[in-house]
Amino acid sequence: MSSGVGVDDDCLAKFLEIKVQQKYRYIIYRLSADNKEIVVDKTGSIDSTYDDFIGDLSEHECRWAVYDFDFEPDEDSQIRKLVFINWCPEDARIKAKMIFTSSRDMLRRQLVGIGLEIAGTDWSEISYETILEKAKRGSRH
Repeated sequence: MSSGVGVDDDCLAKFLEIKVQQKYRYIIYRLSADNKEIVVDKTGSIDSTYDDFIGDLSEHECRWAVYDFDFEPDEDSQIRKLVFINWCPEDARIKAKMIFTSSRDMLRRQLVGIGLEIAGTDWSEISYETILEKAKRGSRH
């Protein structure tokens, strides 16, 4: 189902800055006020923590995000994964959830190079520990 929502050019530009230049730790995307376009909501500096990221997510409104996730699956290696997070809290408005859900693919198709996708409706589903566990599971050789 297509929502007819467009993607602002800045969304892809910021994604390339995180992917290629490692300029940000995360990017948070949202729908514009008129629900016609996906726009950049916030970016977090490369020094930002996962707690900073969680603090920047809206508690009651749907958001998409890309997080530059670095972790050590074992003591001899360091892995970097770009994680796409689909955040749709349980108490978000139903109409907003419907538009958000139907618009996700418009954004996701443009973000080439995502290593892991996570969907969350409550904080536990997007916790650092949850993402780390899923990232490690996807990194086994």
